Amino acid sequence: MRRATPILKQRLASKKLALGAPVFIRIFKESRKLEVWLQDPTEKKFKHFKTWKIAAMSGQLGPKTKEGDRQAPEGFYFVPRSRMKPDSRFHLAFNLGYPNPYDRVHRRTGNFLMVHGNRVSLGCFAMTDPGIEEIYTLCASALRNGQPFFRVHSFPFRMTPERMEQAKASPHFAFWENLKQGYDWFETHGTPPDVQVRNNVYQFSAASE
Repeated sequence: MRRATPILKQRLASKKLALGAPVFIRIFKESRKLEVWLQDPTEKKFKHFKTWKIAAMSGQLGPKTKEGDRQAPEGFYFVPRSRMKPDSRFHLAFNLGYPNPYDRVHRRTGNFLMVHGNRVSLGCFAMTDPGIEEIYTLCASALRNGQPFFRVHSFPFRMTPERMEQAKASPHFAFWENLKQGYDWFETHGTPPDVQVRNNVYQFSAASE
């Protein structure tokens, strides 16, 4: 964090953002991109800060369903301080919290699904050591500054109408339609929604934090 902080502060200042501001992360598996957004102190909406290329990610498009399938998760996750892993053997990491309530109600299994450093992955998102140093610093600073947890939304692809049309034949299409509701919420409101699981599906409302 000492190494990453000076350059981050400089880049953040150029976008009128600050280290320690609330963080939100979006992941897109198809394009292998991880976005970090920070809350704008004046508008309270989230502003894109930087996109990192995912160095390694196993599996195909579609959710993780069972231990050992080597799939990276798709869905809505959150990370409190207890899931930060400064002692990770992959340099630095944070645990997404898979399985979440939706995963559990659908009897999905697996554990220790991380965003971490290095360039190897079996179901996790490997960001390289320099990449995770910056991402981890942004997230840890937000938590230290009072954000109770940060949200991580993991999507198979950018859920535009055109891309959804292409995906209609997939056996995962109904699940992806549910994910799209959360995707559209952020695209419309500029803030990530509160996510609950009711009647075995994700439901979305305005976040209280």
